[in-house]
Amino acid sequence: MSWKKETNCIQAGYTPKNGEPRVLPIYQSTTYKYDSADHLGKLFDLEADGHMYSRISNPTVSAVEEKINVLEGGVGALCTSSGQAANLLAILNITSAGENFISLSSIYGGTINLFAVTLKRMGIEVRFITPDMDDAQIEALFDDKTRLVFGETIANPALDVLDIEKYAKLAHAHKVPLVVDNTFATPILCTPIEFGADIVVHSTTKYMDGQATVVGGVIVDSGNFDWSVDGKYPGLTQPDESYHGVVYTKNFGKAAYITKARVQLMRDFGVLPPAAAAFMLNSGLTTLHLRMERHSSNALAVAKHLEKHEKIAWVNYPGLESSKDYALAKKYLPDGCSGVISFGVKGGREAAVKFMDSLELAAIVVHVADARTCVLHPASTTHRQLTDDQLKAAGIGSDLVRMSIGIEHVDDIIEDIDNALAKV
Repeated sequence: MSWKKETNCIQAGYTPKNGEPRVLPIYQSTTYKYDSADHLGKLFDLEADGHMYSRISNPTVSAVEEKINVLEGGVGALCTSSGQAANLLAILNITSAGENFISLSSIYGGTINLFAVTLKRMGIEVRFITPDMDDAQIEALFDDKTRLVFGETIANPALDVLDIEKYAKLAHAHKVPLVVDNTFATPILCTPIEFGADIVVHSTTKYMDGQATVVGGVIVDSGNFDWSVDGKYPGLTQPDESYHGVVYTKNFGKAAYITKARVQLMRDFGVLPPAAAAFMLNSGLTTLHLRMERHSSNALAVAKHLEKHEKIAWVNYPGLESSKDYALAKKYLPDGCSGVISFGVKGGREAAVKFMDSLELAAIVVHVADARTCVLHPASTTHRQLTDDQLKAAGIGSDLVRMSIGIEHVDDIIEDIDNALAKV
């Protein structure tokens, strides 16, 4: 049966049989019992379905992976211990030392550090591009060692909307995949695979969990990319000696990428989510569709209010008609632009800090995208490791305040903001 997203948030992933628990159980076990050595051997040879060890798969985690996979429209998903772990595995699964990839610069500061510092130490080069670069400028950065293009559906915290079809076309013209971080939009507001993305990643810590209770990440494989192209991805098309010569594209077809990520990289890095964490994430997913509607409507109302406020220098929210990305938002995010807005308080850094210190309902936290309204000054917190040039490239000014609008009553949120601004 084909269900709508709202129904899949609740029903997908776990279907209890006669007499089984109605709610997804927590399979709190590291190991599993088998009837024969032969069956276990087939599991380790990747010739049979099942769980061999919870570092690689677990029934609770698998159910949540399947729910997210259904929501994104992929062929398989892999949950990880964090969003950063998801990004790391997504890149390492198809790149090696001496190779490079292209990324939008207007992405999360932690991801910039992962790409520009840690992966660099591993011999993998990132080549940053900006949204205002034309196709010719971007094309010049591709070479025979380029292995993917990366971007965020809604950039954190710049809030640029990714032109998914544009970058998919550029990536595919050079026979490499497009990887899209869909954290802020979630599959409720945008499904990047429908627009040409090949791999989708999330920090499930954000809206998917929705309560700021559990850190996690996920990778979703569209199954649409041809990994045999031009011999660029030997890890997928040549025998893996750690599994007796398994060839992922041959043995697993469209699911080659996500299978390799699980049985090779998760096996070796062990960045797994515990079963209890997956259970908590699943609880958040059941209300995702309801929350994203409220987050989006509240954020739009707040953004419109701030646009008219005399103490606000500027407001950035893709749902505003004044936004440079309004047309892209209407195309890719017709049902809402999520709950994160950014704006500048007149008076710069000192005024922004005074504003935040004066809020009562909204809390100053190093987090976004949960049910409660929260606020942050990225330049002095989450992005403080970046240079001035990197901050500028990421679209972050010293006056930028990032506000994650919760699902409280919008009148209370606006009153809190007005009261704080009155003290600036």
